[in-house]
Amino acid sequence: MARRRFFVTAIRRGMAELSGPDAEHLVRVLRAEPGQQYEISDNRDVYLAQIEVARKSLVSFRVLEKLPSPEPGLEIHLFAALIKFDRFEWLIEKATELGVFSIQPFAAVRSERGLLQAAPKRLARWGKIALEASQQAHRASLPIIEPPISFSAALKTDAPVKLLLDESGGPPILNFLPYKHSAFGPVAVLLGPEGGWTEGEREAALAAGWRGCSLGNTILRAETAATAALAVIQAAWMQAAGAGNIQLSDPHSENKFSSEPDTYL
Repeated sequence: MARRRFFVTAIRRGMAELSGPDAEHLVRVLRAEPGQQYEISDNRDVYLAQIEVARKSLVSFRVLEKLPSPEPGLEIHLFAALIKFDRFEWLIEKATELGVFSIQPFAAVRSERGLLQAAPKRLARWGKIALEASQQAHRASLPIIEPPISFSAALKTDAPVKLLLDESGGPPILNFLPYKHSAFGPVAVLLGPEGGWTEGEREAALAAGWRGCSLGNTILRAETAATAALAVIQAAWMQAAGAGNIQLSDPHSENKFSSEPDTYL
């Protein structure tokens, strides 16, 4: 059984502390005691640590050794239109589990009124959700959750692959993902609101270099679309990593999706 992992603020002189609800959960629910070993992360490196003190609201660890650093993951930036907060929280949890690098909320034309004004007050809660999901998923670092911005600002990213999830259709998302691991760079995903994109938003995104793509023939909820897209992208990246620079399929085949066979699936 894998050891539980917790994030700590800092490690100083080989010691680290966990306080607040996480400490209470560790002591009351997991029955943590001095001498037990857990994994801790300072949001950069992961360590094997042993509990020195376990009190109601404070657990102190002594670092035993630094654990091997995981292979760098694919940097995926999710630009997500604001949706009802209960669903947005679910989106944050699942996107974190799927290894998203950052989540950038923004206000779309069809985002419900009031969400943009209320969102900044939710940042602390969203961070807590991301923290808990990161610990559960054994991430080495936390995702970045940015303050909400406007749609026009969300369009400005220099990621080499920019994918617009479009409920109106388009080529499959795999068309725009590199088949060579060396060709993979940061990927940006633009996710619309519950009511879908307006034609003006769609045109603006395409003009800014985003590429419209589809996840299938059914209409997905925004949070479902985000989860599906992230899972597909991560799977494509893992397959490319396993194949190295070996071509995954014949780029000249008539069944190839992309019109750019030298780079994309």
